[in-house]
Amino acid sequence: MIAKRLIDQNINLPKVSAPVANYLPVTQSGNIVYISGQLPFWEGEKKFLGKVGHTITVEQAQEAARLCGLNIIAQLDYHLKGNLDKVVRCLKIGGFVNAISDFADHPTVLNGASNLMVEIFGEKGKHARFAMGAASLPFNVAVEVEAMFEVLP
Repeated sequence: MIAKRLIDQNINLPKVSAPVANYLPVTQSGNIVYISGQLPFWEGEKKFLGKVGHTITVEQAQEAARLCGLNIIAQLDYHLKGNLDKVVRCLKIGGFVNAISDFADHPTVLNGASNLMVEIFGEKGKHARFAMGAASLPFNVAVEVEAMFEVLP
């Protein structure tokens, strides 16, 4: 069970946050669940503010991506009414890194979220993904991550 795995690995999920604009945090079409871009917030507090390669290190950015991943799982858990065992697999993760113009290590940053998906879901957590740089992100956060999952009906 995924809930037991979270407990065994001492992984705590943050409370879900409401959207900050006119969008839904989660939508579902058929068996596909789309999670809107999640920011590195913990219990409403913004974390990891700044540019990667300037005020944020690659290691800190990986932590930010992991925190985005935790928010993704929290949104998914809320949407599935606490039954993460309905996840068939993580299909895709997309990530944006607020980085200086010559930064080139975006994939390493996104490993923070990717590794979390495998840690939580095992083989079902392996996914396709993209990682790209951005000139800026909302609230000046270092990373934003979105995801797509297949779930049981």
